[in-house]
Amino acid sequence: MPDLKLPAALAACLLVGVLARPAVAAEAPLMLEEMTSTELRARIDGGATTAIIPIGGTEQSGPYIALGKHNVRAVALAKMIAQRLGNAVVAPVVSYVPEGSITPPAGHMRFAGTLSIPEQTFEDLLVSTGQSLRQHGFRHIVLIGDHGGYQKSETKVAQRLNKAWARDGKASALALLAYYDVTQDAYVADLQKRGYSKAEIGLHAGLADAALMLATDKSLVRSDALARGPSPTVEQGVRGDARRATAELGKLGVQRIVDTSVAAITEFAAHGAPSTSVKESK
Repeated sequence: MPDLKLPAALAACLLVGVLARPAVAAEAPLMLEEMTSTELRARIDGGATTAIIPIGGTEQSGPYIALGKHNVRAVALAKMIAQRLGNAVVAPVVSYVPEGSITPPAGHMRFAGTLSIPEQTFEDLLVSTGQSLRQHGFRHIVLIGDHGGYQKSETKVAQRLNKAWARDGKASALALLAYYDVTQDAYVADLQKRGYSKAEIGLHAGLADAALMLATDKSLVRSDALARGPSPTVEQGVRGDARRATAELGKLGVQRIVDTSVAAITEFAAHGAPSTSVKESK
């Protein structure tokens, strides 16, 4: 009969070795809503001083891009920015935003699925969100908006918060307009250099919009229908031609947004919020 003592001893040694190894730490979550309260407190106490509030919107983007485009994209990009910063947490996305008159319907509200709230309600919601984050210990509150229609509201909210917080200086807020502005200038220039016209790049649900979506969550783009179908018209809620959009083109914009945002937030954390000006939304 074979001697089982040696194999048993060897197995015991191997088991002890496995148990003695330090556990590989799971990557810390970036989304506030994915943490427990105690986990978040530990993150704040450990130096997570920046809270990013991603703002999206539930809005029509024609027949080929889903209604949640802004929400999904804002979260995806906010997480990339937070990952690069290393000391940031991402708040839940704000998916209810001003989209114009409900009755009678105007703008995007003329198309099924768009949801709109009053501008004052939207601004008050953001102010309360910023105040909540400050209460828990965040010192740098950053608003990033994926849609052009409420950029002025972002600025007004940051100004309200900074005025309220000026006395004790414990926290400050930044309306990160550069997050959106880069998609309207530098990214458009990148696409033009590659031979795409401004008409094709578009202002809403065109090539630039679809490419950014393909690079962040392709499931929200109806790629097969887009490849086979005609270019939608303004009457269908689209301004541009997305048929040649690709994820590779979208990655150019993603890189622009993330690099610009990280640089601006780093500057904000070091020196405070700069004065802001708002471009007219297209």
